[in-house]
Amino acid sequence: MMSLRYHVVSIAAVLLALALGVVLGASALSGRVLGALTSDRDQLAGEVVAMRGERDAAGAQLLATERLVGAGAPSTIAGVLPDRGVALVAAPGADPADLDAVTDLVTRAGGHVTGQVALTDAAVAPDRAEALRALVPRLLPAGAQLPTTTDTGTLTGSLLGSLLVARPSGVGDRTTGPEVATALRALSEAGYIRAPEGPGAAPGELALVVTGSGADPARDIVLARIAGEMDRVGAGAVLAGRAGSGAVTAVRTDPALRTGLSTVDAVEGPASRVATVLALREQADGRTGVYGPAAGTFTPQPTAG
Repeated sequence: MMSLRYHVVSIAAVLLALALGVVLGASALSGRVLGALTSDRDQLAGEVVAMRGERDAAGAQLLATERLVGAGAPSTIAGVLPDRGVALVAAPGADPADLDAVTDLVTRAGGHVTGQVALTDAAVAPDRAEALRALVPRLLPAGAQLPTTTDTGTLTGSLLGSLLVARPSGVGDRTTGPEVATALRALSEAGYIRAPEGPGAAPGELALVVTGSGADPARDIVLARIAGEMDRVGAGAVLAGRAGSGAVTAVRTDPALRTGLSTVDAVEGPASRVATVLALREQADGRTGVYGPAAGTFTPQPTAG
């Protein structure tokens, strides 16, 4: 008859053998899994290195293109805006360096900035929309008409268009200087604009709206529609923004806006600034385009003349 001690020793031996088997099996499995993971890690690391190389090469190529286009800017834009007036609208967040650069290029292209107006945050703020919608009809010049809509951006763009731009064929219908000054003063006093350089004796034919970077969908669509309506009122308009501009994206993703309004992204770069001037000429010729590094092209071809 087997003793209790024998049973205890036997059970302990069985449990020990089972534990040892589990450990050995797990060790073998862990080795295979670890080997597979190590292989995957090495493969992914190689892919990351390759992608970084491609990124660096693309960045170098883009920088070379920017420098080349920037160096050739004077000859590229010479004479493309002969005697064309351009109304410059600075959106909230627009960089003064971008405004100065495009103003200089417009002048080099033979055009001139007829006036500069800066929109404030209130002009695109959803919580100020109702007050702005109520003010716009009271400031509309005689003979001008607002579109049938309650959209704040469209109404604001229509008002600014009637004050700052006019088609060349509409000489007899142009808003008078006093009307413009009165309306802009009222918008300024209400906190919707700043006018560091008021409009000149005549409005511009074209409008250039310059914005910064960053995205705020509610505000971006207001700015996009302001630019779109200025395009409709005048002879054409361009919206140029820094890389990541939500307003530029809003236009490019809106079929109704992108068919008439030209856009340029990354306006902080010399190539995009040149593209902005060429896009203005393209608008004057009745054509529309999408330009900048995100668009994949910098060089719309202006019509000679």
